[in-house]
Amino acid sequence: MKKTIQRPVVPPASVSTPVVSPIYPSVVYASDDPDGLDAQYEGGAAGYTYAREGHPNADLLARRIDALEGCSGGIVLGSGMAAVAAVLLGLCGAGDHVVGGNQLYGRSLRLMAEDLPRLGIATTLADPTDMAAVEAALRPETRLVLIEVVSNPTLRVADIEGIARLCRDRGVLLAVDNTFTTPLAVRPFALGADIVLHSVTKLLAGHSDVTLGWVAARDPDLAVRMRVFAVTTGMTPSPFDCWLAERGLATFALRFDAAQRNAAALADWLAGQAGVRRVLYPTRADHPDHNRAAALLGGQGCNMVSFEVAGGRKAANALARAADGVAFAPTLGDVGTTLSHAASSSHRALSPEARAAIGITEGFFRVSVGLEPLDALKTTFAAGLAAARDA
Repeated sequence: MKKTIQRPVVPPASVSTPVVSPIYPSVVYASDDPDGLDAQYEGGAAGYTYAREGHPNADLLARRIDALEGCSGGIVLGSGMAAVAAVLLGLCGAGDHVVGGNQLYGRSLRLMAEDLPRLGIATTLADPTDMAAVEAALRPETRLVLIEVVSNPTLRVADIEGIARLCRDRGVLLAVDNTFTTPLAVRPFALGADIVLHSVTKLLAGHSDVTLGWVAARDPDLAVRMRVFAVTTGMTPSPFDCWLAERGLATFALRFDAAQRNAAALADWLAGQAGVRRVLYPTRADHPDHNRAAALLGGQGCNMVSFEVAGGRKAANALARAADGVAFAPTLGDVGTTLSHAASSSHRALSPEARAAIGITEGFFRVSVGLEPLDALKTTFAAGLAAARDA
């Protein structure tokens, strides 16, 4: 019997179209001939070659997030930290200097403190709520400033407009992590950011079942540099994760609004409970950046609440064990409420002194507020706080 080589399968023609995006798991895409492959690599023809270089599900998701952020040309990567790395390592090199917010996510801080310096990229941390502090940190060789709109986990609000003006005047790139706030609360490009990034894993996807990042640049040349770096270093996102995240985006606005309402009410309730030393939520009058938050976020506080209890690690352990009904986990953005302890998770790599300098104690917790009934959340946290007091 004569053997034949099977050609790649092409979906049957149809006059109708699927309502839900298909999943494209293929790693390899076949071309007709070398000229056709050249045309794709050189930009003369649209198409896919190898999934590490791009695939349909990543592009579909990227375009949806682009629309939310009011931009084009975004790139979906394998994680939020991949997006941070694509910015810092894809755009900076030996001899450059980077300024980072001093209350960035713990792994972002580690990247800046340990990895960039060994590659010859100098780093300085500065308080992003104080434009003068950021200005003092700048050097002639400063290439980029990286800040979060609202810091993780201390919920301080950056002076993004002031820092954007400063960076523009100095010819320095401004990269903004918009994970906590999302484009429903603020669009950093409209405020002067050059680069915006997200951990899609969190609120955008919203169900704790994907790990993805997204980054976009105002300048297409910067976007190309980050894309090339991501392809070269294998920051490939999973097609299935991209598909799940695209599905999650369909309910994003509804989830965000409901969780935000819960968060504001929970913050006010926590502030009145015995044993709670402080509560941080941007719309509260006692928040240190309340006025800036009101102007920048338009009265929105988002879904993150942080609070501190008396009693140190012993009380923290008791609270986490007794708050049965919320997951104690180092994550955020799920439809269910999660509780995290920065000193033992996101910021564990920092010394106790370094954590204390930014307000993170052993009794400090961050809550990613979900969609449960508010009364159920109060009951759960009441049990946790009672256990912390007894401890």
